Amino acid sequence: MIRLFQIDSKDNVAVALTSINQGDTVTIGVGESFPVQEQIPVGHKVAFANIAAGQPIIKYGAIIGLATCDIRQGEIVHTHNLRTGLSGQENYTYEPIHSKIQPKEGFGEQPLRVYRRSNGKVGIRNELWVVPTVGCVNGVAASIVKAFQDEYPDSSSVDGIYSFSHPYGCSQLGDDHERTKKILQNIALHPNTGGVLILGLGCENNQVDIFRDTMPEAIDPERMAFLKAQAVEDEVAEGVELLRQLYGRAAKDQRVPGAWEDIVVGLECGGSDAFSGITANPLIGKISDYIVAGQGTTVLTEVPEMFGAEHILMQQCANREVFEKVVDMVNDFKNYYIQHNQPVYENPSPGNKQGGITTLEEKSLGCTRKAGKSTVVDVIKMEMQVSKKGLNLLYSPGNDIVATTALGAAGCQLVLFSTGRGTPLGGFIPTMKIASNSPLAKRKANWIDFNAGKITEPDADQEEIFNSFIKEIIEIINGKPTSAEIRANREIAIFKTGVTL
Repeated sequence: MIRLFQIDSKDNVAVALTSINQGDTVTIGVGESFPVQEQIPVGHKVAFANIAAGQPIIKYGAIIGLATCDIRQGEIVHTHNLRTGLSGQENYTYEPIHSKIQPKEGFGEQPLRVYRRSNGKVGIRNELWVVPTVGCVNGVAASIVKAFQDEYPDSSSVDGIYSFSHPYGCSQLGDDHERTKKILQNIALHPNTGGVLILGLGCENNQVDIFRDTMPEAIDPERMAFLKAQAVEDEVAEGVELLRQLYGRAAKDQRVPGAWEDIVVGLECGGSDAFSGITANPLIGKISDYIVAGQGTTVLTEVPEMFGAEHILMQQCANREVFEKVVDMVNDFKNYYIQHNQPVYENPSPGNKQGGITTLEEKSLGCTRKAGKSTVVDVIKMEMQVSKKGLNLLYSPGNDIVATTALGAAGCQLVLFSTGRGTPLGGFIPTMKIASNSPLAKRKANWIDFNAGKITEPDADQEEIFNSFIKEIIEIINGKPTSAEIRANREIAIFKTGVTL
């Protein structure tokens, strides 16, 4: 007998845990068994009751869309017979539901080792960075890093030396230019770096002097250097000398004891499949709850992937003020689509659909499970940084590298990134990849840091999986490189909305 997975008792569809042939008999728990009417790919939905045209399809205990035709028991439910029920903006009501999360026994006893910076911030890496103010000097930044590593091959006293290329910093106006500057400033101030070189050209909009003088907080001149390429004869040689000075200071930094209250973790997913909302995302949500219970901080983003599930996050808001911030964030992002004459609900992606996800409601209900049940304490604009401990929401699109960059710029030291289809992506901060299914974890072991797919395997020990996940996160915080770090997959991308001159 083949078992289907029903997520919630209210659901009228269940998920195929394996591929099912037409005519095979399936069951849900100890309930009624019935034959499937057609081939069912792994991860796809099966109707276990007759559903009339126009009736809601229920998954996660919520409506994920409407049937476009009559659906018989045992038939697959996907793009040919299910459509989104979302349209335009909505009116929201604050109806709070707050859960009290108790700290997990022994969770706070896990030893953490961190870097404490002179400004009071805490990092989990001690790296040297070259941050270009403008895309014109991306090549120069890379050359400086390579020349330094060639000249000082034994630079292992820091965790790595990187430059972060991007195409912006000039030919931008107004808020668009200001956002680029602020995000780059926040990257430069990140505590995962023990020293950073700000590299400009000299004629760009994002001038080095203005960049330095408008920093949102005081800088440590011992840890941050500035260079204009046009102002020196040999910009690579000058850059290497500045890096040498920064390295001399950063190399003396040592890890010291830390606590969960020092930790800020980003929550993200990419290349999701039907198992993301069943395995990896709920596991991340559980971790988020326990980090928050331990006085730590987590940050959920990807606003377009909240559409259809935003009401759940609104119920978790600490008060009406935070609720209104969430409403404004959601409606503002919907307006962004409308202003560009694009459909608000043009989602999921082709890969999502191949993995069994049909509508945006379904994708969002699975995506937001990363937030767990903790109270939402604040909403952060993209160019802002986290200021409140607890679960925060961050304004950012769902694009993987833009969202990862936004999370790091907001102050996250680490991102927990679930995936069902797989990706080699790495941000400028450690990006831990969590597979939603075991076949992906086995096939792309070079991309994946943890396999949450074990959750659906027979006789899985859920407590053991959770504890091993905590252990892996702690090891990464304490210095173990993620798969992306090992392969030097380090990228940034900045959300651009304005005119390019």
